[in-house]
Amino acid sequence: MTETAYTTLPNVSGHGVGESARRPDAALKVTGEFAYASDLWIDGMVWGATLRSPHASAWIRSIDVGPALRIPGVLAVLTHEDVPGAKFYGLEHKDQPVLAIDQVRYQGEPVALVAADHPETARRAAAAIVVEYEVREAVTDPRESADVVRRQPVRYGDTFEAEVVVTGEYEVGMQDQAFLGPEAGLAVPAEDGGVDLYIATQWLHVDRDQLAPCLGLPPEKVRLTLSGVGGAFGAREDLSMQVHACMLALRLDRPVKIVYGREESFFGHVHRHPARMRYEHGATRDGRLVYVKADILLDGGAYCSSSPAVVGNAASLGVGPYEVPNVDVVATGVYTNNPPCGAMRGFGAVQACYAYESQMDRLAEACGLSPVEIRVRNAVSQGSRLITGQLIDSPAPLADMLRDLEALPTPGPLPDGPTGRDLRDLPGGVSQTTHGESVRRGVGYGVGIKNICFSEGFDDYSTARVRAELVGGEPHVTVHTAAAEVGQGLVTLQAQIARTELGIANVTVATADTSVGSAGSSSASRQSYVTGGAVKAACEAVRERFKGLPAREALERFGPVEETRVYRHRPTYPMDPVTGQGDSHTQLALCVHRAVVDVDVELGLVKVVELAAVQDVGRIMNPQALEGQIHGGSAQGLGLALMEEIQVRDGKVLNPSFTDYLIPTILDMPPMQLKILENPDPAAPYGLRGAGEPPTLSSTPAIAAAVRAATGLRLTRVPIRPEDIALFNKG
Repeated sequence: MTETAYTTLPNVSGHGVGESARRPDAALKVTGEFAYASDLWIDGMVWGATLRSPHASAWIRSIDVGPALRIPGVLAVLTHEDVPGAKFYGLEHKDQPVLAIDQVRYQGEPVALVAADHPETARRAAAAIVVEYEVREAVTDPRESADVVRRQPVRYGDTFEAEVVVTGEYEVGMQDQAFLGPEAGLAVPAEDGGVDLYIATQWLHVDRDQLAPCLGLPPEKVRLTLSGVGGAFGAREDLSMQVHACMLALRLDRPVKIVYGREESFFGHVHRHPARMRYEHGATRDGRLVYVKADILLDGGAYCSSSPAVVGNAASLGVGPYEVPNVDVVATGVYTNNPPCGAMRGFGAVQACYAYESQMDRLAEACGLSPVEIRVRNAVSQGSRLITGQLIDSPAPLADMLRDLEALPTPGPLPDGPTGRDLRDLPGGVSQTTHGESVRRGVGYGVGIKNICFSEGFDDYSTARVRAELVGGEPHVTVHTAAAEVGQGLVTLQAQIARTELGIANVTVATADTSVGSAGSSSASRQSYVTGGAVKAACEAVRERFKGLPAREALERFGPVEETRVYRHRPTYPMDPVTGQGDSHTQLALCVHRAVVDVDVELGLVKVVELAAVQDVGRIMNPQALEGQIHGGSAQGLGLALMEEIQVRDGKVLNPSFTDYLIPTILDMPPMQLKILENPDPAAPYGLRGAGEPPTLSSTPAIAAAVRAATGLRLTRVPIRPEDIALFNKG
């Protein structure tokens, strides 16, 4: 079994806040030595596997586990009758069964568990279980669902007539987080009757708080330690195999490891909510917004997950960062028998952004304005109010950001006709589908606004324990939080903050676990803000104990110094259920994108030639890590724009593999120009502004707009498929 504590190089000076400090896990990941959750190992462990429903909706009439138990090497087979405690769990509502009881509500729902002495044996045994289903008609069209998760209006003003009116209906497909490290974990039974779980997750404490009731154990007997996480993007907020591994380990009194294969991973986690949206924008002839109406429908799938929060974000941010005096927006999330949907980078704001930015382009055309000018004329700034009535009380220089973006140089013009260019520069690449005969260039813009940290009154905080002591005669700091490092560079940042606040070069960031207070989830672009704030506060408390002495002298005189601090951001409040009004968000972040694309209008192939982005991050904490976040978010936005979609038909997933679910590769990702602004938020630690999610919002509509510009087509759905272009080519 492997635990990882990240230690910086000894006697390294500098590498504090504002510098590109080297990631302590970088060399391990590059050389393949980093221990991910799927690499966990302990003597005596056995393997778990899950039997999942092949149906989207069915009654369970019987389960026969006998054939599985007769297979040599099988140690246990469990069903819902073997759940030792509560039979349901969930992030916001406990509506999801640990194992299906009398029915299944989506394809892939867990029905039974197997433990065996070999993973292949476990999988064969799971397949041998005989389940009698009575299949029933599945509800798969969200428009036909009467089962509402949440309906959130945002309404104010009474003028819904204008000189210029544009309407549009838009769709966003179901995107997968597509992390490379599949779900995995190791459960080890403990002598006190509890269990130790080593797991790749985004939120250790909320996992524990869901697990303990299901296992029939007090929380203190369910201990979680973070294992190496191979990406997350929201999909590891919900439980997957955690409770199943723990059930098997406690039943057998032996360590149990579960690792999903790629196909099972597609069924084992939530996805981005598909959306259907209808918008109407009214404006004056010179392009000033008068009103916006919007109806946003989100498909939450079979269980609640975080759908209520996603609906809240879609509603509150539903018209974008624009000043609008009259608004009638309604966002609704519904249950269906499609795969469950929940958190994914951008979290409700992504879907709305694609629609309202598409509308701004239509409005620009109707008013005879450029895409940039229509946005500048309506841009929010510090002192503006969101449609919820919340005051933007920190810098929001959107108009300047748009002008900065427009001023960035663009790639050279597209040569006419066949060229001698490298085929990798053309749509279709080295497949040689074209030599440029039918290639057209387009340029598009996108603007996004994203809330940072948790909203609507959630008690959002983080805890940090900082210990300073002499080790080998040298001052050394240990930082301990429960914050999940999911690849975003949080471990590096915690060490940077400790060096900056304490002036001590040697810093170890201890393995995240539940022996320290909660740090909340690594989501909502919140960890730099809240865990960074907690580490800063704990370091300040340690420094105060030094009484003005240099670190070495203080430690020699006082011995080890340890302080724990909890950091909370300013309070937020729930949206009014009728009007949507309220100060529901902690912080807001802006990003703007320009996309340049080449499109083969006959074959429908798209090459993104360049992406340029301007983002205000408040304060740059780590320049290189920040650039990586903007590139990564832009890549996921590109995927949603052009290729990524879980294909679902009658509730069945048709493409649960990386052969058929396409994600951008290094050949798909274009060069990027970045301009990063620092306008500090006075309410945030160091003035920082969460940066991981905003690029995902604005990159998608910018690329879609560029494709529209190249083709002349309306293209109201993402991802844009080749047939959407080729079959409706206007020539």
